[in-house]
Amino acid sequence: MIFLRFYQEQLAQVSYLIGCGQTGEALVVDPNRDVEQYIKAADRAGLKIIAVTETHIHADFLSGVRELAQRTGAKPYLSDAGDRDWKYTWAGPANAGLLNEGSQLRIGNIKIEALHTPGHTPEHLSFLVTDGAVADSPMGVVTGDFLFVGDVGRPDLLEKAARVAGASESSAKAQFASVQRFRSMPDHLQVWPGHGAGSACGKAMSAVPQSTIGYEKLFNWAFQIPDEAEFVRQVLSGQPDPPRYFGEMKRLNKLGPAILGGLRRPARLPETRLRPLLREGALVVDLRTAADFAGGHAPGSINIPLNRSFTAWAGWLLPYDKDFYLIVDESTTAAVDAAVRDLALIGLDRIGGYFGSEALAAWKETEGPLATVPQVGVEVLAGPRDRRVVLDVRDDSEWAGGHVPGATHIPLGRLPDRLDEIPRDREIVVHCQGGSRSAIAASLLLAGGFTRLANLTPGYAGWLSAGMPVERSSTP
Repeated sequence: MIFLRFYQEQLAQVSYLIGCGQTGEALVVDPNRDVEQYIKAADRAGLKIIAVTETHIHADFLSGVRELAQRTGAKPYLSDAGDRDWKYTWAGPANAGLLNEGSQLRIGNIKIEALHTPGHTPEHLSFLVTDGAVADSPMGVVTGDFLFVGDVGRPDLLEKAARVAGASESSAKAQFASVQRFRSMPDHLQVWPGHGAGSACGKAMSAVPQSTIGYEKLFNWAFQIPDEAEFVRQVLSGQPDPPRYFGEMKRLNKLGPAILGGLRRPARLPETRLRPLLREGALVVDLRTAADFAGGHAPGSINIPLNRSFTAWAGWLLPYDKDFYLIVDESTTAAVDAAVRDLALIGLDRIGGYFGSEALAAWKETEGPLATVPQVGVEVLAGPRDRRVVLDVRDDSEWAGGHVPGATHIPLGRLPDRLDEIPRDREIVVHCQGGSRSAIAASLLLAGGFTRLANLTPGYAGWLSAGMPVERSSTP
């Protein structure tokens, strides 16, 4: 058996290619939209992808099942284990194979058996993998978003992201039942999860890439709770606010993602187009570092640096229903391709074009000075604050754990919808934990017409290091 793991760092998302070395056939499980990576890997291994499947209707990325099937001629297989509200709309037109509890796929000598493991979602499947060339019992199980190393998938997304009222508790109970089922499985079975640390699909998952059923029984918190009510309480408590785009991913993955036919670089736009676009109210996203943006940027543009957090914040802050434009650091043309790929992973395909950073130099020559973001230290907040607002853009759990006395709390992802809550006649000092999220927030405020603001560069961590006073609260 040939077993390959693919890790998408920005989303902490994992895909698997499982191939039979004797027959040259392969299956891909949970592909993302960058399907070229699977095609190239199969070619290098001398394999042909004949089947493609996924564990469930994903919320955190746009599925590559449809794209990969189209590119390779592989047959798609999709879960049919959910209720009528959680069936794949595109399954019929695509002639997809439907999988339920006990359904089996044969990939050469490899047997794949579907297990219905609801909880994270109603239709969720896990896949037992048996290498029939050497064994008559399973080696491991691809657990998707049901079971992680050290954690289980969050059962609240149907309610919070897909807006299914009252679904959290029933989903948590289903998750408890799925955990109990796995208690009876052999300890030696490998656990191959669908995410690692950093994913918003759980709250305490490990960065370790794989585990065993036996290890999880001993050390995964979910296996230590025999009482259903207590499990429900714990699995639902402390879950982070799901990114705004999760609901859109659920909808698109159910209907069927658009076929890209490959990732394509958008048009490079002439420098003279930048000013008219901003004047027309177009959304222009500067992908340079926070420091570069603070030092000088086109007034009206926003800053989402092209780093590990780019995809998540793009999903929170960028629209699916209109075009947007990019400004990239011209020192590397790879930045454009990286941005296109990262945005495509979550279905943000409406890139109207991009500018190189030389457009900013041209701006200075024709339009005047670039805008800047003042950077300040904690000493600025030590004095009177009667004409100043301290804006904390961290998440709810961070706020509850401690915050600057008298601060206003609006998590970064919710900021665009709550600008009216912030007074415009006072200076705004915005902060997060260490200065990166607050840099994005500062750009949103400037683009929203706020003129008197500064970014607290050392953030709340710097506030604590300086020995400043702290307030704590159970609610934001």
